[in-house]
This record gives sequence, C-alpha cells and structure tokens, in this order.
Amino acid sequence: MLFDTFDIVSALATLAACLVSMALLLAVSQQLWQLRWTATRDKNCKLPMPKGSMGFPFIGETCHWLLQVFAKVFSHEALESYLPKIQQVIQESLRVWSSTPEPINVYRESQRLSFTMAVRVLLGFRVTEEEMKHLFSTFQDFVNNLFSLPIDLPFSGYRRGIRARDTLQKSIEKAIREKPMCTQGKDYSDALDVLMESSKENGSELTMQELKESTIELIFAAFATTASASTSLIMQLLRHPQVLERLREELRSRGLLHNGCLCPEAELRLDTIISLKYLDCVIKEVLRLFTPVSGAYRTAMQTFELDGVQIPKGWSVMYSIRDTHDTAAVFKDVDAFDPDRFSQERSEDKEGRFHYLPFGGGVRSCLGKQLATLFLRILAIELACTSRFELATRNFPRVITVPVVHPVDGLKVKFYGLDSNQNEIMAKSEELLGATV
Repeated sequence: MLFDTFDIVSALATLAACLVSMALLLAVSQQLWQLRWTATRDKNCKLPMPKGSMGFPFIGETCHWLLQVFAKVFSHEALESYLPKIQQVIQESLRVWSSTPEPINVYRESQRLSFTMAVRVLLGFRVTEEEMKHLFSTFQDFVNNLFSLPIDLPFSGYRRGIRARDTLQKSIEKAIREKPMCTQGKDYSDALDVLMESSKENGSELTMQELKESTIELIFAAFATTASASTSLIMQLLRHPQVLERLREELRSRGLLHNGCLCPEAELRLDTIISLKYLDCVIKEVLRLFTPVSGAYRTAMQTFELDGVQIPKGWSVMYSIRDTHDTAAVFKDVDAFDPDRFSQERSEDKEGRFHYLPFGGGVRSCLGKQLATLFLRILAIELACTSRFELATRNFPRVITVPVVHPVDGLKVKFYGLDSNQNEIMAKSEELLGATV
C-alpha cells in the first residue's frame, strides 16, 4: 500500500513539474519574442507590436498599409526586375566559393550570400566590399544575441545585441542618406524605394528611425531562413546526384544548358524559370523536408475546439510546420527525398489545404515566399549549370533545428572551378553590379 501511495505521489509530482516547466517555457518564449521586437527598435519607435505575432513580425505580419507595400515589393513585375541582380550576386558567390582552395562552410557562406542579396538587391545599397564585410559581421552579432534573456547588464548577450543593433543602424542610416545620390544607371525600384514612396502616398512619411527599423526587418526576413533553405538544397543535391542530373536534363531541354555550361545567350526570364516543372518539384521537396522555421504563433480570434480540447478566444497558439509535414496523410513515405511527389501526375500537396505550408498559411502567410523560391530556383540553376562540388567530410552531418534548420558543422563542401565561360560571366556580372545595384 505504501508502495502504491509512493507511486501516486511520485506521478503527481512529475505531472506538476511538467506543468510548471510548460508554463515557464511559454512565459520565457513570450518574453523572448517580445525581446525580438524591442531589440530591433529604438525606444522612441511608434510602430505597435503586431497582434498575433508574439513580437515576431515576419514579412506578412505587420500593419495593414505595409502589407500593401510588400505586395508591390514582391509582385511579378518586381521579381522580374530583381532576377538578373540576384543571378549576378549568386554567380559572384559561386566564383568565390570555387576559387577557395579549402572546403567552405556552406551554411555560413549561404548566410553571407543571402545577406548580400538583401543589401544589394532588395535594398539597393551601394556599399564597398569592406563595408559589406563590416555590415555582415555586425548583423551576425545582432542575430547571435537576438534571443538572449532580457537582462541589461555589462557583457550580457542582451547588451551585445543592443550594441550591435545601434552600430548596424548607424551604417544603415549612412547608406539610406547616400541612396538618392546613387541612382545613375539604376533601372529598377527596390523594396526600400517602394516603401518610401508608398509611405508618402499614404500621407505617413516614415522617419529615419522607422526606415532603419524597416530595413533591419527586411534583412532579417531574408537572412536566416534563406540561408537555411540554400544549405539544405546543396546538401540534398549532394545526397541525390540523380536529382541534380535530372535538373540538368530539364535545363538542356529548355536550351539553358549546353556542353556543360550555362548558355550565355539564354537569358533567364521569370516566366522561363517558373515553367521549369522539375526544378519546382525539387525546391518544394527541399522545403517540405527541411522547412527552415519549425512553426509560428497566432492568436485565436474566436473560441474553437480541436481534438476535443477547447481553445479560448485570445489565447496564443503555436502551430508546428515541421510536424504537419511529417504527419500529413497525403504524403507517402514522408522521410524520403522524392521531388516527384509534387509532379502533375501525383500532386500530393494538392490533396488538402494545410498539409504543405513551408511559408505558413492563411492571410498571414509570408509575403516574401515568391522571392525566396525565386532565389532558390536561381541558385539551383547556377549550381546545375556552372558548378562542380563534393562533400568534404566522410559522412553527411547531423541536422539540427534551432534556431533554424542547419547542419551541425555547417556542411563542409569543396567547390571546383566554374564553367569554361567563367571569366566572361563574371566580368559582365561585376560590370552590371557596379552599374545597377
């Protein structure tokens, strides 16, 4: 009897400990999301924390008129204008990767690549290589300390994050003020141009502080998740060389790949890229298996019931993207990397509304998803057409999911010389980057 009583008390104690742990986890999580909002903003910031986002305003989770602005930023016309600039940035990065004698850390270099794309293409900043290195280093300090406990003490992660934010904002303010003087040869409106013009049209011209904060938001949205997906793409192409070869076959059939190199006269167009069906399947499968973000928070707008559990109106709810992909009945053999599951013949993702949601779902899904998938498609094309690469370690590294999905060692890969057309491509790339970005 004593033994049974002891077991009951032990079970109750364990249950109580679990409940306390869950409560603490939710409380700390909310504080960290709140910190993420406040850490990016000056104390005089007038923008409210978006409802339902727990202070984590990805693109698509901000005030209404900004949603309309971002709809312009990521429109078909805007993506068409970004395309050649994104391709140039990717080509330059691959050239650097291939000229490095040692294996590169793909995750770290993908972070650098996505950061460069955001700064030069999305924001249209003209900065020197030294300034870019300084910006990237500062931004990494900011991101690395973003989720520190909100304890403002010397040498704390929170204090380092605030210091990095202030340094970053000074550099960004300099770039914003110089922007109007660097329009010669520029042939497109970048996201920052649209943001400033639209704010004037709405009669609510943004202050310099608000512009700096919006700029950091745009960089952040394009940084970690894009780098994660880029790294996963490269890892899967290494794991599945037959997939890479099928990509090349599709590119050959469309006249984009000839004699093992990207055809110089075959200019990439947005409609051409969208029409590459197998490429689309590959990108979708990478994002299904290796969704960069585990999930997101939302606020219940009304009381509802889920599996017999009542969720009251106003509660914060976290949904898991990764678990949804892993448990969705529509996907067959969920652990296998199988791009053909998204082919027209199978279309496994079309069998339900919310079985596949790498960018979230509903009205608050990520507005930047078209830009992200365009970036990944161009990267895949350049890898298939102009690169040769191989794993530099004996085995593939273990993948971890915090803060975003990435290999534990960053993925060490040796890139070799680009195609025979390398010099011509890079000379054109450097000329265009200097003139238009």
